[in-house]
Amino acid sequence: MLIYLLNGDYMLLEISDLEVEVEGKKILKGVNLTINEGETHVLLGPNGAGKSTLFMSILGFPNYKVTNGTIIYKDQDITKLSTHERIALGLGVTFQNPPAITGVKLKDLLTIETKKHFAELSDEEVNEKVVKLGERLKLNESFLERDVNLGFSGGEVKRSELLQLLAQQPNFIMFDEPDSGVDIENVELVSKEINTLLDHDKEDGKKGGLLITHLGYILNFVDATHAHILKDGKIVRTGKPKEIMEDIRTSGFGDV
Repeated sequence: MLIYLLNGDYMLLEISDLEVEVEGKKILKGVNLTINEGETHVLLGPNGAGKSTLFMSILGFPNYKVTNGTIIYKDQDITKLSTHERIALGLGVTFQNPPAITGVKLKDLLTIETKKHFAELSDEEVNEKVVKLGERLKLNESFLERDVNLGFSGGEVKRSELLQLLAQQPNFIMFDEPDSGVDIENVELVSKEINTLLDHDKEDGKKGGLLITHLGYILNFVDATHAHILKDGKIVRTGKPKEIMEDIRTSGFGDV
């Protein structure tokens, strides 16, 4: 049973007392985080604070060993589920540096995901839908025929990752530094589609999101609702994104 809030939305993700080890070293030391339907949370923190570890732990990567605590998604304990099982439940992610997949065309990947949601469409209609999705992110049909991420520029990788999410349509989406290594034009385009992905949708309901950003520039474009600072494996501050980002710009992470 989903836990509904007073405004009619429901709790998407609840992390309680999460402790995680990587190669025998404790990285997360009791993280607590709740993200509700319709919310976009931003995770900030110095290098080595544990931001990527939290992401990988939510996704269930095997090298990230949960030693204490729970990860609840849509009222289901997913702490011990495989990554594949978590993705099947509606988790989506864009990685900062995703690998190239030789021999797999981007268009084929998008077609598979699109058919899952629109089984009633003909192959021609699915192809048309995929091409239109590509056009939204300025990726033409010839680009879609390339192997996934092979030889892509930084901006092309970010747009390719978002394009895959648009086809997948997950309920909860995690973005790992979507503003890293891209120019201002691509940051604005990526931000627009992030807002689209996380917007209220009549068919799928409201989405939820968690976004890691080191630079914070993307917050000028993305409609984030909450911000958290992760430091030394714990969330040490929570508040409004613009206020927290301004404090970080002024004083860094030393006084938070």
